[in-house]
Amino acid sequence: MSILITGFGPYEKYKMNPAQLIARELDGKEILGVKIVGKEVPVSFKRVIKIIPEYIKEIRPRVFLGLGLACGRPNITLERVAINIMDATKPDNDGYKPEDEPILPNGPAAYFATLPLKRILKVLRKNGIPAMISNSAGTFVCNTLMYVALHTVNELKLDCPTGFIHVPCMPEQVVDKPQPSMSFGIMVKAIRMVVEEALKYEVSK
Repeated sequence: MSILITGFGPYEKYKMNPAQLIARELDGKEILGVKIVGKEVPVSFKRVIKIIPEYIKEIRPRVFLGLGLACGRPNITLERVAINIMDATKPDNDGYKPEDEPILPNGPAAYFATLPLKRILKVLRKNGIPAMISNSAGTFVCNTLMYVALHTVNELKLDCPTGFIHVPCMPEQVVDKPQPSMSFGIMVKAIRMVVEEALKYEVSK
């Protein structure tokens, strides 16, 4: 079994997405002897709903972690909950702009992350990495991915800590604007710590 990490690709003006680059950087690496499979995913509601279950069914991961970009945030953001709604203020990369639509019409209202968020938060901060827990993953494609991943893991009855993390912009993305950023190396280090804590948690249960 493997660790599955997905990272969103480019969207709008952000031709580089650190989420995509982290997934690519960690693909094929190992953490605590478990191999990582890194996958780039499109910023597309409909395609995410289709491909995330396919990846999870194929790989049957020990840990699932979705990554997305939240420019303007200064820290690693651990998402606590995904809700069954798609409500976009702008179109995705396919030009789709849903309004108040359910992700899965017969699905539950929400799913909570099954990662050990408080343990992860403590470890990140202890290592000097700014981090926080968020109670809303929004209503764009990041929330959709998190919801579909948790739903699939639940339906398959997998023992797989699952969650979603928003990462900040990289410094090179904000050189012309006063916004927070985090170096790519620190982000990779943080995600490795997240996965390691998730694996330890899975073993200890």
